[in-house]
Amino acid sequence: MLAAEEVPEELKSESATFVTLTKFGQLRGCIGRLEATQMLYLDVMEHSYAAAFSDYRFEPLLMEELQDIRIEISILSEPKKLEYQDASDLIVLLEQQRPGVILSDDLHQATFLPQVWEELSDPKAFLDNLCLKAGLERNAWEKGHIQISTYTVQNFIES
Repeated sequence: MLAAEEVPEELKSESATFVTLTKFGQLRGCIGRLEATQMLYLDVMEHSYAAAFSDYRFEPLLMEELQDIRIEISILSEPKKLEYQDASDLIVLLEQQRPGVILSDDLHQATFLPQVWEELSDPKAFLDNLCLKAGLERNAWEKGHIQISTYTVQNFIES
């Protein structure tokens, strides 16, 4: 491991990241943070470890699986609240931009990285699934009391 003084300056800026692990195209772990709280290199290290060993949806990664793991690091832009008029306006905006989306409603919150659009290309299905992930009714986004924020990512893939 590098000593802090050996880390390149561009990796020392505060950044929010997600680390996604896939195995044969299937999700194997994904952990991250929506807001920057620490230097980029520390955030990536923390989330890499957590995605491999602490994602509650999966058993900890085994050494023999490592050769089949694809690692994707996503560096998030600062989320911005999306202003929209109604559900149909929201659909149009999301379809045009295909950003990362944070859906919030009081105590419920969930996000999908922009890469999820590759699997859920229909905006309604995207939002329905995001609501379910947040623990809300499938169509809660259509009722108008949901806050939507969006972000972009810069991603790096290692296979």
